[in-house]
Amino acid sequence: MANKFHSSVLLVLVTVLLSIYSSEQLQSSHSQTLLRIQQLLNFPSVLSSWKYNTDFCNTDSKSSLTVVCYENTITQLHIVGETRALLLPRNFSIDSFVTTLVKLPSLKVLTLVSLGIWGPLPGKIARLSSLEIVNVSSNFLYGEIPQEFPLLSHLQTLILDDNMFSGHLPEWLDSFPALTVLSLKNNLFNGSLPDSLSSLEDLRILSLSHNHFYGSVPDLNRLTNLQVLELDNNAFGPQFPRLGGNKLVTLVLRNNKFRSSAPDELSSYYQLERLDISSNTFVGPFQLALLSLPSITYLNISGNKLTGMLFENVSCNSELEAVDLSSNLLTGSLPNCLVSDSNDRTVLYARNCLEETNQDQHAQPFCHTEALAVGILPERKKHKQVSKTVLSLGIVGGTFGGVALVALLFLIIRRGNAKSKMKNPPTKLISDNVASGYTSKLFSDARYIPQTKNFGTFGLPPYRAFSLEEITAATNNFDTASFMGEGSQGKMNRGQLKDGSLVAIRSVKMTKSYRTQDFMHYIELISKYRHHHLASALGHCFECYLDDSSVRRIFIVFEYIPNGTLKSWISEGHYRKSLTWTQRIAAAIGIAKGIQFLHRGIVPGAYSNNLKITDVLLDQNFVAKISSYNLPLLSNMGKVSQGNPLSGFKSPSVNKSVKNEDKADIYDFGVILLELILGRTIKSRNVNTLKDLLQESITADEEARRSIIDSAVSKACLDQSLRTMMEICVRCLVKEPEDRPSLEDILWNLQFAAQVQDAWRGDSQSSDGSPISPLASRRMTFH
Repeated sequence: MANKFHSSVLLVLVTVLLSIYSSEQLQSSHSQTLLRIQQLLNFPSVLSSWKYNTDFCNTDSKSSLTVVCYENTITQLHIVGETRALLLPRNFSIDSFVTTLVKLPSLKVLTLVSLGIWGPLPGKIARLSSLEIVNVSSNFLYGEIPQEFPLLSHLQTLILDDNMFSGHLPEWLDSFPALTVLSLKNNLFNGSLPDSLSSLEDLRILSLSHNHFYGSVPDLNRLTNLQVLELDNNAFGPQFPRLGGNKLVTLVLRNNKFRSSAPDELSSYYQLERLDISSNTFVGPFQLALLSLPSITYLNISGNKLTGMLFENVSCNSELEAVDLSSNLLTGSLPNCLVSDSNDRTVLYARNCLEETNQDQHAQPFCHTEALAVGILPERKKHKQVSKTVLSLGIVGGTFGGVALVALLFLIIRRGNAKSKMKNPPTKLISDNVASGYTSKLFSDARYIPQTKNFGTFGLPPYRAFSLEEITAATNNFDTASFMGEGSQGKMNRGQLKDGSLVAIRSVKMTKSYRTQDFMHYIELISKYRHHHLASALGHCFECYLDDSSVRRIFIVFEYIPNGTLKSWISEGHYRKSLTWTQRIAAAIGIAKGIQFLHRGIVPGAYSNNLKITDVLLDQNFVAKISSYNLPLLSNMGKVSQGNPLSGFKSPSVNKSVKNEDKADIYDFGVILLELILGRTIKSRNVNTLKDLLQESITADEEARRSIIDSAVSKACLDQSLRTMMEICVRCLVKEPEDRPSLEDILWNLQFAAQVQDAWRGDSQSSDGSPISPLASRRMTFH
């Protein structure tokens, strides 16, 4: 009996000791993993408290750093770096980092925010199969969402904001039945949304702002728990999203392609606090009840075609802080509840037809005419009285009969006068609505509109058709003083519109006989060339012959860029002050982003743009904008064939060798980069020689590198930043196209050069007091 007792005691002791040993080994293993993570993240300041003897499971939690353990395993890892974290060094390996991370298999919550992590997210992260919350926002991750993600079947929150993820949103979203938060803001996603989004019935937050999504929004009627829907700055449309339930607190549809009326049930969303549908083309009556929703604090309907009459006695929610009714077709009087001198409430209502005089208003006939021109009637109820239907048909029939009779008389008269036509017949204007009657997904689905940064500031006005009278008045009847130059894509004139805004107007004279319909496909595509780093198109005008309505001239109206060419700010001996090193990097980043948009931001992409430094302009904030790119209508204007008018307008993306079709622009960008570094324009025959000079200086010492660059910046640039710029420049200029870097690679290197320069802060002011670009003082992000 005693022997049995001693044996039992011994067995218990051994079991306890083994358990303790195993626990210590487990803790030791996890400690090593966390310390390895610290090392791979380049020892960020937020992890400065981590030491070899740290008891990670018993440390105090902070908002920026939390480690939570359960039964000696780490279940939560929460790390938030500095707001403007630098990119991790070039020797950082995202694959090694994730390989280390998956050694914490019990993780349920993973937060890695603003740590400078870069690279494509490896699919092996799905080995953390217990993950419920993933937040990797504000890093530099790119590429598509890994196909292995559906293995994370317990996922409840996915936040990928402020990265460079691209590609289509995958169809397998329904693999996450418990998903409540999906936030993908400020990335490069494109394509239409998958229908599987409609099955996420527990979703409460859906934020897809500032991407390149397009097309109709899937039916969200089943998402009855949805509280936040943010779709701004994409190309969604044309119908208002179909929403379910009335739990919405935030609804933001700003800067899209919506062209329908707002549903009546919008006024029944009693929990709605923020509503922003600005900068679309919404039509129909403005719902006055929105002003008095019990929770509303922010209401922005500006930049649409909403109609209706306002009344002084309309009630408003007392908590309403900001209202913007600007640029609609509203009439009547501003409600008394909005007329207040209080600084606590912002009210904007200009460019309507209201009786108020404090903010600019149109005359009453303007709103009436524009409302008729919208051409979209509110949806009528299904149950109609028979008498009204018969009356309507009678009116329509009579109208068409009258029109047909007038048309017949016109044809008879015109045929009688045909022989007396002059050789150069008089012209007339045909204004075409770009969006009407064109349904091709290839063209109408692609659009990007710049971000609106401030309340009441809308960046570019909506693309529209201009009248010939407007074009003539803007240029003072094409006065010679307005002439800016002439190139392969037509003449360019400076103009000023009635609202005071300056524009650049390109005119192209047609040498063949084609109708406006032949060009609408291309006009529709041109209207999508709108980006922060492009000289964007604002509208068009067709001038047509009276006798056969064929097009005589096409006018394309662009935004006017006031600060001249990039060349004029870096060339030696120029009267203007030279750009600082920080500004030059910012300009290079802007050009690269512009090229990226031309290649991938719209469909089809625009390649082989033959870019030169003279094609890059600087706006009032020294933001670089590409002003001459391969517009589909203008690039082959002289090559229109006599047969099918569309056959001559070969899309710039059509190329027999499509494998490296983007690499020509990469080479041109390398030449511009070379000119930014050296501070002078370069002839094509000298490019290879100067490239070799850069290559030699890269392998030499710092003094050698500084000796060959622009003297205006040689003392104000950090050597690491300079060397990075030189290296990417040389790679862009290699002979074989397939060996040139991708735009993502270029942008990463430029971002790195900007970040290390900004951290050094040696370029806060150039020696001659050049202005500092706003881009130099903030984290570079993709727009």
